[in-house]
Amino acid sequence: MMTATQRMAALAVALLSSQHRAITSAFAPLPSRPITKLVAHGGGTRQRMVVVPDVANAIESSTQTLSFLNNLNESILAMDQSAAEQLAGPFFGASLFPYLAFLFFLNVPQNETPKGVTVGFATCLLFVFLTIPAAIAAKVWYDVSLADSDWLHGSAESLLTVTNLVTVVAFRQALGYKEQEQSGNLNVNIPESVVSYDPMVKLVGGLTVLAFLTALFPALAGAQVHTPYLEGFMDIPASQLPWTATHPDPENSLTIACWIIHITSLVEFLVAMGFCWRWADVTDNPRWKGLTWGLIPLHSSGITACTYHLFYNSIPVLVPLQAFLTFMGNTTAMYAAYRIAISNGWSVPWGEIPFLNAIDDDSDMDAGLIREDSQSLVGFEDLGDALAEDNDYTFIVKLFAGCAVASYVVKYGEVWFDFPFQHELNVALAFIFIPSLLNAFKWYKRSQDPTFEGWF
Repeated sequence: MMTATQRMAALAVALLSSQHRAITSAFAPLPSRPITKLVAHGGGTRQRMVVVPDVANAIESSTQTLSFLNNLNESILAMDQSAAEQLAGPFFGASLFPYLAFLFFLNVPQNETPKGVTVGFATCLLFVFLTIPAAIAAKVWYDVSLADSDWLHGSAESLLTVTNLVTVVAFRQALGYKEQEQSGNLNVNIPESVVSYDPMVKLVGGLTVLAFLTALFPALAGAQVHTPYLEGFMDIPASQLPWTATHPDPENSLTIACWIIHITSLVEFLVAMGFCWRWADVTDNPRWKGLTWGLIPLHSSGITACTYHLFYNSIPVLVPLQAFLTFMGNTTAMYAAYRIAISNGWSVPWGEIPFLNAIDDDSDMDAGLIREDSQSLVGFEDLGDALAEDNDYTFIVKLFAGCAVASYVVKYGEVWFDFPFQHELNVALAFIFIPSLLNAFKWYKRSQDPTFEGWF
């Protein structure tokens, strides 16, 4: 019996063979044909052979090309969950190694990275390794992917929220201390999370136990495949909704609590990217802005995951796309952390790494720019600035409250539209790459003009 990968390979070969002419014609010169034309010459006329474009053949070639692209789109959409997971597996597995290198470079003593920030980024490994048994349980117990079992999915994904939350809180504490110190306040106490791993390790431990309990209790109670995460306590029962939407809510849709986890993770990550940018200013090392750039593919990976759920997990090809973006993001983050370490005087103990040593002069990374503050808030990454007067607790409450509002809008708003139920890959890619490109362009503009804030 053919495996899922072999079936996909056979389908691809058949598709490419049948559409070879369409591909060739797409890149061939415009078809033409000779015609005879009478032209004036002196006192008479004579015949001249001229070549004109063959419009009919050109239209036929264009039609074949469009047909090929349509068939390719259909073949990608035909990829089943098993084939998608097999394709994604190598990327997810390989992404572990650059992430370990990222953590190593980030934590070299010369960087003086706040210890709590290192703990936050390292907690992502906890999320990765504890997600594996949750995915196995979903497959063994229910024969579905982890994304289709809300209670397992929410419990596992909550660890990613923990990762980003710890990173943001630790960065926030360190930035507050540094900025007060630079303003001349010599009486400010240095936060323990800046010089010690212990506070954030304890926070991670407590939140991990809580996440484990949210999975343990349903498992002991005999949870079914679509048992809602946290019993769906934040969801509005269908019988109490004051409207009838265009489409019913599918049984594998995310609960409000699960959506909050996903949206909060995205927003927290943007805030962390903004904190990296600010850390470059307070440490007078523009290489930290390079880490913001390096984290962009990872944020796009998170957008891909949310888009996958927005379409009710019906476009499996988004799974390997997310895996590829994760691998790419871990690699760019590793390179950015390496550049930070080198700029702070760290040297490679085992000799030079040629392909990593092509580092340009600091002047291209805003070294000559003066940071200017703006009173308006436009970007999510500026939440750290906007809520600077809040303590850690009120900051977290406001962050989660805003994400809860967004979660209600997404869950109860998308059922009024047709696109989440039509499985259009092009629409899904637009949801992923338009925000990603705007995010990248926003940071580019900020590197040119420190007063530019962006759109989100």
